[in-house]
Amino acid sequence: MAGIIDTIKLAGVLVLALPAALAGLEFLLVRGETMVGGILVLLAIGLVVIQQRLTLPTDVPAVLAKRVVGTVAKDGDRDSEDR
Repeated sequence: MAGIIDTIKLAGVLVLALPAALAGLEFLLVRGETMVGGILVLLAIGLVVIQQRLTLPTDVPAVLAKRVVGTVAKDGDRDSEDR
């Protein structure tokens, strides 16, 4: 379930980041304004990176659940090897 929610969040950020990136590329390649184009491209990249790395208070239960499930699965594998 968390994978679907993460995908929807990424799509929402891309709705904002892609127009900025395309405008930045136009400024860089067509108009020759490197400062404005570079800033827009960096803004678009920053939006996606921040969305991927930022953990909000509402995301904490999902992060904890992933860690618990991973720990339980690893412990279960060790028990089956001991038998």
